[in-house]
Amino acid sequence: MRRFAPIRSCGLALCLALLAAPLWAVQPDEVLDDPALEARARELSKGLRCLVCQNESIDESNASLARDLRLLVRERLVAGDSDDEAIAYIVDRYGEFVLLRPTTGGANWLLWAAGPAMLIAALGMGTVYIRRRSQAGTPSDDGLDAEEAARLKEILHRDDK
Repeated sequence: MRRFAPIRSCGLALCLALLAAPLWAVQPDEVLDDPALEARARELSKGLRCLVCQNESIDESNASLARDLRLLVRERLVAGDSDDEAIAYIVDRYGEFVLLRPTTGGANWLLWAAGPAMLIAALGMGTVYIRRRSQAGTPSDDGLDAEEAARLKEILHRDDK
């Protein structure tokens, strides 16, 4: 067991480093002196999309634009804006795309409803298909009638010549 101790400690260090990776994005010079304002800023940053990375929040991203947005959030909070006012300011400036969870108002309701609507449509089409399939008769295996048998015999003999 003793020979696996270095491997275990390296594995533990790697896991801890991966867990702490999102914390590396916020630079020490960005952190506000007031812990309450900093906590609010971090919470707001988790809901804003990095415009460069697009699948990360600005709190997790190391992109320079994400840093600028983090500083803007902190600037708005220091200026006395509420959380909603700070978010509204950033949305007005960058558009609703900056939100990781877009609102359901306006034209976005169509996007929110599209997934469930397509699921319901697919279930409906599947149900109709299964019902029609079960109502369809099985193909008959009666064989050929006399006219079809004669025609087949004629075709087969023509190819032999």
